[in-house]
Amino acid sequence: MKKAKTSSTNGRKPRAQGAQRAPRSASGKKMDPDRRAAVESQALEGVKERTEQGHRAAGRTPPTEETAGRQKGASRVVDESIRDYPSYVTEDEKLLATPSVQGIAGPADFTRTDPWRVMRIMGEFIEGFDTLSSVERGVTVFGSARTGPDDPQYEAAVEVGRLLADAGFTVVTGAGPGIMEAANKGAKLAGGRSVGCNIELPFEQGANPYVDTLVNFRYFFVRKTMFIKYSVAFIIFPGGFGTLDELFEAVTLIQTGKIYQFPVVLFGRHYWAGLIRWLQTRVLSEGKISPGDIDLMVLTDDPREAVDAVVQAYHAQIITAQSRA
Repeated sequence: MKKAKTSSTNGRKPRAQGAQRAPRSASGKKMDPDRRAAVESQALEGVKERTEQGHRAAGRTPPTEETAGRQKGASRVVDESIRDYPSYVTEDEKLLATPSVQGIAGPADFTRTDPWRVMRIMGEFIEGFDTLSSVERGVTVFGSARTGPDDPQYEAAVEVGRLLADAGFTVVTGAGPGIMEAANKGAKLAGGRSVGCNIELPFEQGANPYVDTLVNFRYFFVRKTMFIKYSVAFIIFPGGFGTLDELFEAVTLIQTGKIYQFPVVLFGRHYWAGLIRWLQTRVLSEGKISPGDIDLMVLTDDPREAVDAVVQAYHAQIITAQSRA
């Protein structure tokens, strides 16, 4: 008796030769413009929900739900002076739109053009440099906005902020709730300086009440420059894409010699273990990075150990800078 031939398609109807396969997302879903638009909308809504969750966990009404007269703490004031789009469209979105897409709306006056935006960007850099120029020994703490006060990571971030302030460092964050709030809180409770660099989003995210120096940015790349320029170290708690963005930004700058003696401390060994394992078994094994690149990051679960790494690196930065003078 002959065995029936088995199909390599596991029972699925084989694809006709030359037929185009529909692109699929990382989770295996078919992607087309409509689905991509829906996914992008869901992603933005997820950011909003996580930010709101962080505020609620801290016992505050999210700024998106506040009415006039009820707002607490520092908040972003949206500059409407040159907006020709609905209020939910950010300056970043307008800047990053390709010229062909921008032109669909018809010719714009000069204040809606890229040359004008260059001047706005210059102004944002100047404002950032002017406000943050007095920051000494800054350490930026990153992490999820949704982490609440009952989370052990929140408590650890408060302790990190406190220890940094005790050691004479300024704590810098993205000004939001969650881990950012916890680090600012720790610094504030210890009598240290607490800085927040807020970013314009399509929804009002506000700033946590523990920030005493607040700078509002329209452009992500300007804000990212400030984080690096006024920091001597990054301490990175569990977070999402934004946190990963800052992590790899710093590691790339170290890897390419743009900054030196700059510790990137990953707090929470269990959370980061999968990423480190993938970097070792895939990225490193294929020669995409060098063996020493893995050691550009420090892993810890101990606030004291994290701060000690910062202190040691800071002294090394001073010695290195003196040797290059």
